[in-house]
Amino acid sequence: MHYWLMKSEPGDYSVDDLESDGVTHWDGVRNYQARNLMRDEMHVGDHVLFYHSNAKPPSVVGIAEVAREAYPDHTQFDPKDPHFDPKSDPDEPRWIMVDIRFVEKLPRPVGLPELKTYPELSGMVLLNRPRLSVQPVTEAEFEFIVARASDPAPE
Repeated sequence: MHYWLMKSEPGDYSVDDLESDGVTHWDGVRNYQARNLMRDEMHVGDHVLFYHSNAKPPSVVGIAEVAREAYPDHTQFDPKDPHFDPKSDPDEPRWIMVDIRFVEKLPRPVGLPELKTYPELSGMVLLNRPRLSVQPVTEAEFEFIVARASDPAPE
């Protein structure tokens, strides 16, 4: 089993949207490193930290799981979609997506400023290469963050 953090702007797609939908496809990823992680390493049942980026503060807000492994991202072929890629070939799609399933909302958001205070998370990708929209998380990091969500918010 692998563990992941997947970012979404809450105004575009929030953890509440995922809870309502139950399952969604994770489309629009246009970073080769993130694509390769989704394509080569994500498997059904992997656990996901759902992260609200571009929020005040950006925060881990929920848990999801991978529900379907990599398949072609249809948005790359739609000229009306903001994720359209005119260089992508339907016979050899450049971009992929996975499906994720809602598991639960955390008891409280665990914000980026708080995450930065924990030495246990000093090696976390989020804190060192924060631009990646899909990133690996260790099991220890995943469990530590989920446990912090049950603690009272720091002052």
